[in-house]
Amino acid sequence: MVSTRTPGFSRPRGRFTGRSRTPAQTSATDASSGSGRPPRGFSTRPFPRQRGESTFPPTPDRLNAAGLARLSSTRTVQLLGCLVAAGWAAAFPLVSDLPNQRLWGQIAAPAYALAGLLCLTLPRRFAAHAAACVALVGAVLVPLGLLALHGRHQSEVMVVERSAHLLLTTGTAYLPHPVVVTDYNPYLPAMSLFGMPRQLLGDSTAFARVAGDARIWFALTFFACLLAAWRLLRPSGPGPSGRRAPLLPLAVLTASPLIALALVVGGVDLPLIGVCCLAMALAERDRTVGAGLVLALACTLKWTAWPALPVAVLLLWRLYGRRPAARTALIGVGASALVILPSVLAQADALREQVVRFPLGMTAIRTPAGSPLPGKVLAGFGPTGHAVSLALMTIALVAVAIWLLARPPVSAIAAADLLAAGLAIAFMLAPAGRFGYLALPAVLLIWPRLAARRWSSRRPVPRGRVRGRPQPALPRG
Repeated sequence: MVSTRTPGFSRPRGRFTGRSRTPAQTSATDASSGSGRPPRGFSTRPFPRQRGESTFPPTPDRLNAAGLARLSSTRTVQLLGCLVAAGWAAAFPLVSDLPNQRLWGQIAAPAYALAGLLCLTLPRRFAAHAAACVALVGAVLVPLGLLALHGRHQSEVMVVERSAHLLLTTGTAYLPHPVVVTDYNPYLPAMSLFGMPRQLLGDSTAFARVAGDARIWFALTFFACLLAAWRLLRPSGPGPSGRRAPLLPLAVLTASPLIALALVVGGVDLPLIGVCCLAMALAERDRTVGAGLVLALACTLKWTAWPALPVAVLLLWRLYGRRPAARTALIGVGASALVILPSVLAQADALREQVVRFPLGMTAIRTPAGSPLPGKVLAGFGPTGHAVSLALMTIALVAVAIWLLARPPVSAIAAADLLAAGLAIAFMLAPAGRFGYLALPAVLLIWPRLAARRWSSRRPVPRGRVRGRPQPALPRG
């Protein structure tokens, strides 16, 4: 059989590689540029045609990041954001029955109001940075420092620190016979790592009380992962988009009530948010080993992160082919199994009861997560409502899975959107949940777009490409 593959060209991997042309192709293209025609044997499409692939060229982002940046830099938008944040914080001392949340609201509300005043009075080039610093100090650093010094936190922080103590002393992170609600540990074994600083530093001094607090390490992991994702997703090139620093967007996001309240009083979901964003960025950049390890970390923190693994694997398959996707899947599943399997073998009943049944409200002792979300409202009607809530959640998640298989993501933004949709549906329809859980899908929607400097989840038009004029591509062999 005679091969029809053109010499000097390698077959591209994946369905949307987006990789640069080989040297032989580049020279052939340059040689034919004078005639205005692609050389013989070249396709008129930028990528090899695949089954089910759209034949339309990628379109530019109409609602681009530059327009959004100009809109967010206006004083009116900045003032409105500060006023909304101040009103949100001021409501907690009035409606919350938790003293830590009331303390946060009493400190954060004046800080947000002062930030809005700075947005109006300071020169435009200093206003945003000054307001972000004031909001960050007043809504995060001051209340977090006060609560950490006095050892005040939500119960999940105590659960994480106790699980680290149990892991060091007994070899397992779970109490065998929980009696009260705080005896339950709804997290997977890797979450105990954030409680290790408390076991190493103790709480005898002020420094040890603050440095050993698990909330500090939740926040540091969150910041490190978002910064790494920003570096991976930011546009390449010498332009202003490629040089844009992430400090101001990260400060604004952290100082917002969405993150600030969770960080100050608990923060247990922050590392999960960070590693999910980082996993999607690593998958888009074909960092298969890094993506697999980060996904393994996410899957060993909470079981709600398990949907991130198939989403990232499908993104890799869509962009780079079967082998990178399989490599990431094997690393993610294998590393997760190595971490979870010892607890499964040692305390299978405790793991099932505390990690699966307790968050779903299927144990005798109910979880304290009781925000009036639709699933919680349905579960309040008794066993029938509880079953309806679980059935609706299952049907919705199956629909998201079918959509994911039918239209796999082609970018980190699209992958984060699909993951955010699935998690938001699960949190809304679960029999027990908190409004704070929605911070994970919200950041998944926001941060990849801020980093990539585009609003659309479609692949951007390559630099230097004229719309409507296809570029030469590799021949189909």
